[in-house]
Amino acid sequence: MQENFVCHLEANARRYGSKTVLVWENSSLTWSELDGLASGFARYLSGNGVRAGDRVAIVLPNRPEFVIAFLALLKLGATPAPLNPLLKSEELAGYTEDLRPRLVIDQVKAEPGRWRTVSQTSAPGLILYTSGSTGRPKGALFSHGAITFANRSWGEPVMRLTPEDTVLAALPLAHSLGLKGTLLAPLLFGSVVALVERFSPEAVFDAIRRHRVSVFPGVSTLFRRLLNSPAFSQADFSSLRLAVSGAAPCPWELASEWREKTAVRILRGYGMTEVPRPISYDADDPTDVPDAVGKAVPGVEVRAVDGAKTTPQGENGELLIKSPAAMAGYLDDPEETRAVLEEGWIKTGDLVTVSPEGYVRIVGRKRDRILRGGYSIFPQEVEAVLLSHPAVAEAAVVGIPSPDLGEEVAAFVALKPAARITHEELLDHCKERLARFKYPRQVRILRELPKGPTGKVLRSELAKEEF
Repeated sequence: MQENFVCHLEANARRYGSKTVLVWENSSLTWSELDGLASGFARYLSGNGVRAGDRVAIVLPNRPEFVIAFLALLKLGATPAPLNPLLKSEELAGYTEDLRPRLVIDQVKAEPGRWRTVSQTSAPGLILYTSGSTGRPKGALFSHGAITFANRSWGEPVMRLTPEDTVLAALPLAHSLGLKGTLLAPLLFGSVVALVERFSPEAVFDAIRRHRVSVFPGVSTLFRRLLNSPAFSQADFSSLRLAVSGAAPCPWELASEWREKTAVRILRGYGMTEVPRPISYDADDPTDVPDAVGKAVPGVEVRAVDGAKTTPQGENGELLIKSPAAMAGYLDDPEETRAVLEEGWIKTGDLVTVSPEGYVRIVGRKRDRILRGGYSIFPQEVEAVLLSHPAVAEAAVVGIPSPDLGEEVAAFVALKPAARITHEELLDHCKERLARFKYPRQVRILRELPKGPTGKVLRSELAKEEF
């Protein structure tokens, strides 16, 4: 049995009472109001057959209704499973077939009420969906203890949150970074959460100005879209003390450009659905190593291994992570669980080096490795060279079939606004900086790279492109 995570938030509701906790557009809720609505909805769900231990899907956008439903399910001792409301019906069916939920919540009609929370529970506190190499949905199970550790880690060493902070929630709450970094961690530390239902540069700029946002978690593609927006020059960032990147690693060039133009640091880091934010920079430490994603946060261990052996410092190895925040396994999938979780260590599939000071550098992904004529090429190295060109905003490199070499290196780029360059010039840029076997033979310039809901580039879509 573990203490229910929501008990910490109920303590905050008693502590802060009439203090604002959620803001959106021209509306707001106080701690007491939010807790009362969540309790009332818990009573409603109980009356409709939801019991402790039940799995329940939440299919709602970044609205206060999402927060009410999520907290209500925790109060019941049920297990919430947030799903992206932008999923098409056939896609959603694939998730619910795997989840087999007691209920799918796609609307909330809550009245204030009282509820006696299930304070101790052995049921999972959360199911977050990810997809593996097969693309089949997999539900990562998290205990209440894991949720508590993850959000304390987000709120303390990473963002240093206080009740005076206002955190922007513009990322989907159905995904790990959005749920924990922009909602649960701020709630745990008594901060205000500013909800943005649908991302657009204008909506983000307006929310930062209107609500005096101080902490801005995002992903690299989101920061790039803001920098490229015609409205950027008129935006007011005077309230911001920190921006935080997650999902795909944030390129140093992007972080530097953002800081130069806003005077706000992007705190970079590394995480995945199965193990949230185990590696990061610290808000209180000004150190930034351009080619590293940070160091293990307190309480987390990292190793780089080659097979069963730890690699010497500075040599490539697969990144293994042991964290109290890690998932307990995949829902009803012991085989997939064994493939990534062994004796408490998560096998990330990322190839890294670890410096003597503990800084982790991402070299590539085992599954992304391109085998060209017997040579191993990791896309991140080629992408870094492409991103070093001042005209390039985004870059992605994939392997495409080659009858002679097995695979060939292909690159896709999106340019910065008003930038003009040919693919021949980009090829020359790579030839000057990469070994002959590494540089791409094909470069395609796109208006925008295809991305998933959290801003990660969909390499599988690019690999289908014909040259």
